[in-house]
Amino acid sequence: MSMFGEGLDKAVQKAFTRPAPKSAGPQMRYMVKQLGGTKAVAELLGMSQRQVERYVAGKAKKPRADLAARLEREVTKRWQPQIRAKARQKAASTGGIVIDARARMGYTAPIGSTDESRIRHLTVALPPRFAARLFDAQAAGASDTELKEIAAEGLKEVYFQDGGRRAGSLEEVWFTDVEHLEFDL
Repeated sequence: MSMFGEGLDKAVQKAFTRPAPKSAGPQMRYMVKQLGGTKAVAELLGMSQRQVERYVAGKAKKPRADLAARLEREVTKRWQPQIRAKARQKAASTGGIVIDARARMGYTAPIGSTDESRIRHLTVALPPRFAARLFDAQAAGASDTELKEIAAEGLKEVYFQDGGRRAGSLEEVWFTDVEHLEFDL
């Protein structure tokens, strides 16, 4: 998954009211309940149906590292869908989203003047409409590049143009070489 997609998912996960199951047995039981059977879980995780049944029954306890990582990722992806939806809705309607990034940023102005891009560390609160665009694009399967462009538009408006109070003729903002990225709702 992309850096931006993972960052958005981690921001939403902070809203969870209960922790997701950590051990293999409870994780398998949760997945069986969510997908409606051991066969669907086995196909999703790339393992035998019988082995899934062993984990559900508690006979198998320690999965291989790659299986444990896939299982944890799938459980986390499905954990508390209503809480996840509420957090996204709140960010998209009233709360907005905070982006904390360390990346190379610069801009181009129409008269040929440019601010050479440089590494900046910014923590900026983006308005709800940018949070909505980010979550909608992520849900539609947008690439990391598309999510980065939406974030760059938000930074352009909020940070560089200060909500329309300065640099009104700014054309383009560069947002590249991302070293650190974190979102918060």
